[in-house]
Amino acid sequence: MPQAVHEKKDHDPLSSLRILLAQDLKRVDQIIDHNLDSSAPLIPTVGRHLIYAGGKRLRPLLTVASYRLFNQGGDGAVGLAAAVEFIHTATLLHDDVVDESKLRRGLLTANDIWGNQPSVLVGDFLFARSFQLMVESNNADVLKILANAAACISEGEILQLSLCHNLDVNVEDCLRVIEAKTATLFAAACQVGALMAHQTSYASALRDYGQNLGMAFQIVDDILDYCAHANHLGKDVGDDFKEGKITLPVILAYPHCQQEEKEFFERTLIDHHQTPSDFSRALEILHKRQGFTKAYDRAAAYSEKARQALESLPGHPIKDLLDGLIDYSLHRGC
Repeated sequence: MPQAVHEKKDHDPLSSLRILLAQDLKRVDQIIDHNLDSSAPLIPTVGRHLIYAGGKRLRPLLTVASYRLFNQGGDGAVGLAAAVEFIHTATLLHDDVVDESKLRRGLLTANDIWGNQPSVLVGDFLFARSFQLMVESNNADVLKILANAAACISEGEILQLSLCHNLDVNVEDCLRVIEAKTATLFAAACQVGALMAHQTSYASALRDYGQNLGMAFQIVDDILDYCAHANHLGKDVGDDFKEGKITLPVILAYPHCQQEEKEFFERTLIDHHQTPSDFSRALEILHKRQGFTKAYDRAAAYSEKARQALESLPGHPIKDLLDGLIDYSLHRGC
């Protein structure tokens, strides 16, 4: 891994932001819990299994932070923050079915415990609940932004399916998947927070911040999947490799591989014939062919764009912490 990913920071802006916005996040959790209630007992059981399994709550945190930048009264963004978390959780439930995943955040996946059908249907329920919460905002622009984000995430999933089993994937297509599946919801979360605070002039800057933060965050996440000590972050190390996912570090390294190395990735990622020692070999090749370094450089470029987007915002402690999140997303790891 690039040396910069190993760097430690003296403080954790994510924890600081959570502490500062603790009351809002408590209210978000209450709304989530209330909206998981159903006469079908499997819905709250499956939903709570993933929602309360130790996720970062980064997307709803961005929503309430973007609101609190401008509005210290009321709780106008907490319902939308819950909607954003429902959208995210629904996509995770569906992703685990598509990927046939067994673990997420160190726990058995919902599809592994209850089966594919309940996981898909509960995911559908959470999508529906998210739209109910959006409507309650009584803001057509907010509804449009989050609805578009939900559609974009689904398109990203389909695009990813069309690109899998192909080691000659275009880098731009890979970035389009990251944008659709991750960055779009980061952007929407930030944008709707500002809109609920009636700050339309700053909403586009926060959208750009969220978009670029999401790109950097996911690229680093793809790097960390190969980090032997990243399980302290709640990641299931090596899952992408084991599931045959062709992520950005592989795409950037593959054209520079020797024939034997290309054949290795064809066997392990395309034919899905893996041995216990293959993960170590993949690490060796990706280091040698600079897949991690090149991916990290891309993440750093998006991080700089996120920082530039914040420059137009008024001075505020939350702005400083949002800036800190950029470094946190870039440097978190082993």
